[in-house]
Amino acid sequence: MSEVENQTISILLPTSTVAVYSTDQSTLQAARDLENDWRFARVNVQDEEGDVTNAVEVYQDIDSPDLIILQTDTIDDSFTAQLEELAGHCSEGTSAIVVGPDNDVNLYRKLIDMGVSDYMVRPVTTQDMASVVAKALVDKIGVTDSRLIAVLGAKGGVGASILSEMLACAAAEILDQKTILLDTAGGWSTLSVGLGFEPSTTMNEAVRAAENDDEDSLKRMLHHVSDKLSVLATGGDVMLEPTVNAEQLECLIDMLMVKYPVVIVDLSQSAEFLQKMVLSRAGQILVTSTPTLPALRLARSLIQEVREIRGGEDSDVSLLINMQGQAAANEVSKKDIEKAMEFSVSAYLPYDAKMFLGNESASRKLTDDKDARALIEKTLVPILKKFVAANTDEETDPQNEDGFFGGLLGKLKTKS
Repeated sequence: MSEVENQTISILLPTSTVAVYSTDQSTLQAARDLENDWRFARVNVQDEEGDVTNAVEVYQDIDSPDLIILQTDTIDDSFTAQLEELAGHCSEGTSAIVVGPDNDVNLYRKLIDMGVSDYMVRPVTTQDMASVVAKALVDKIGVTDSRLIAVLGAKGGVGASILSEMLACAAAEILDQKTILLDTAGGWSTLSVGLGFEPSTTMNEAVRAAENDDEDSLKRMLHHVSDKLSVLATGGDVMLEPTVNAEQLECLIDMLMVKYPVVIVDLSQSAEFLQKMVLSRAGQILVTSTPTLPALRLARSLIQEVREIRGGEDSDVSLLINMQGQAAANEVSKKDIEKAMEFSVSAYLPYDAKMFLGNESASRKLTDDKDARALIEKTLVPILKKFVAANTDEETDPQNEDGFFGGLLGKLKTKS
């Protein structure tokens, strides 16, 4: 499997529209189920009961989507003729996937030679639909979206904010990825202390710039920690007043994800509705707890709620146990944590007041401290590498992908 195909497994897919034409209810349901897949948060999937004939009628009057999926009971000359007719009404570059009745290698090769992105055989499962559509969209549009990583504490005081900073420094300084760190806590944010900047903006100002597509204003709101690491310099908000709503925050995240391959969001101290929105979209979620019973109980409940938000999935959730050894006599043992949580712990981080509080008080990046960097490389970098290391600042070139209907249009022009 190629690098691009591997990336479709774990990325937030680019903004796009997919139309599915089928008379088979199980195929239509597979398309509807994509709504519960976090990768498709930006993909508008339209399921239509019909076939290629209905598609021809529809796209005589409206613009075609990025991808059309057509189910047919027969693959013959009449079907390919209808595809050619449909091509005359579609935008050049629109991609196509065909769902047919037979597992026929020769038929598959014929359709691929015509420019069809892929061919599926009934019955189509949700997993099949997700995999094939994801690959087609990446082939057409390119890998243009970044990794969105959410960090959330099981309760206050477990160190979620310092772990967010550690992850951002690791992604930027160790994995050499262009990274931005966003704290959604508004006036409660403490990132400015640890990273050495004065809050120069508010969440309201940042989302207003995003809503107005004002890149210049947003750039002025950034604090550049290093060549690869930037922080949205919020924190000037009023502490006891509400900040922004979920739709506004999503608009801001969308704008940041276009520019940064890695976007890390610290959700500690933020409103529940903001947490829920980010958790539903994040490519990776890191839940932070201490090894104490109250924190672990809340972490277990939190992981269960995250599963529900994400359609029962938890494969993209990591549990970090922080501050191990701070109160050793009152901590749950590693063995009992694993057993009680029924969830694997991705990393244990020791309590070291000199390392963490000392660097924070001095406004020094943790990756600039030899001991802290060694700890980050040992505990957090292996987690990040699973979903960040394959990402680069480069994008695939969609200009070389004419799409099925672009190819058909070229053939029709040649004939005429």
